[in-house]
Amino acid sequence: MDILISAFIILCLLGISGYLSASETALLSASRLKLYQLRKKGSEKAAIVESLQDRIEQVIGSVLLYNTLANTCASALATGVFMRIAGEAGIAYTTVVMTVFVVFFGEVVPKMFAVNNPEKVGLSVAPFVKILVNFASPITNILRYLARVFLSFFNIDIKPESSFASVREELRGIIDYHVGSRLDVIRERTMINSILDLDSVTVDEIIVHRKNVTMLNADLPPSEIVDQVLKSPYTRLPLWKNNPDNIVGVLHVKELLRAVRSHKEPLEKMDILKIATKPWFIPETTTLLAQLQAFRDRHEHFSLVVDEYGALLGTVTLEDILEEIVGDITDEYDVNIKGVTIEPGGSILVAGFVTIRDLNREFEWRLPDEEAATLAGLVLYETAKIPEQGQVFMIHGFRIEVMERTRNQITLLRVTGPQNPVIPDVP
Repeated sequence: MDILISAFIILCLLGISGYLSASETALLSASRLKLYQLRKKGSEKAAIVESLQDRIEQVIGSVLLYNTLANTCASALATGVFMRIAGEAGIAYTTVVMTVFVVFFGEVVPKMFAVNNPEKVGLSVAPFVKILVNFASPITNILRYLARVFLSFFNIDIKPESSFASVREELRGIIDYHVGSRLDVIRERTMINSILDLDSVTVDEIIVHRKNVTMLNADLPPSEIVDQVLKSPYTRLPLWKNNPDNIVGVLHVKELLRAVRSHKEPLEKMDILKIATKPWFIPETTTLLAQLQAFRDRHEHFSLVVDEYGALLGTVTLEDILEEIVGDITDEYDVNIKGVTIEPGGSILVAGFVTIRDLNREFEWRLPDEEAATLAGLVLYETAKIPEQGQVFMIHGFRIEVMERTRNQITLLRVTGPQNPVIPDVP
């Protein structure tokens, strides 16, 4: 009878061990994104799982403590049972049998189940595990402290926040895992990655350079200004006085047309500066996320970018940031970048003003854009000289030939590399 009771207790202890193993695996594997969505829908258990993941060191320490205790007690009872049955040989039987049972029923089976159902298992065990963790916290805190002291002798610094990858990195992993060569898959992946990059990309990487900005001289006669506005494809145009660096206003085409229509006197008597709005200057280090929020808060779509000395670098609009996310809207078989042409042989002609970010997004390249914003700038940075027309360079695995150069400016390049684009068929 005693043997049956001991066997029953051993099975219960193995069950506890398996429960704890499954709990640990589920809490480690549960997706923070799915838990967040469940919590937003009102799931209290999801909130408990998130709180346990935030102190995962305590959870692991507590589970190991209880698990070790359960397995040790089970082994001790099993030793007594087998010694009653087989004498001294029972010790050997206990070692073999308990090793198999502990590994199979206490580790492998429950962990396999938890890995395949992490959120389901995590939500079901979270309330009870929370109680166990709180109860064992005095002991686990001491063990954690001793472990940190021991690891410090080997110059190992454990940071709790590094136990989990950030939500952003988890998102990037999911996005990169969403592989495929279909055009819609590539564009989806590009768009989502662009959104995640908004707070790490600064406006100087997407600006329209000042030499490409259409600006108006405020001292010109109003009739001439109106003519220039009508010839321009843009709706917002900077006004300058004395010199192009002295921006005194931004002229909106709609406001100009309203003023012209309501103006009863000769057009030459119109004061253009009264129609223009105050210019909005932003530093070149502003992130796209911050600027997007600023556009929304100020209800404006147009800003002027200046460097640390206050010199005008160019302009950034709301459309520029949106296009950084979704790209230009063109025919599905066309290259989405102005200044880029794919040649029949697979090489790519790239104008000097095309940014590296646009090329990386369009063709899924990995060219660095930390030191230079444009491909021409990257050539200048890598070669540390102004190359001659016709020169060829190997840069980060790409063959780049300088096709045209105007004075000291590279205006056209031909790129041939291991990842030349192939426009996929669209089903």
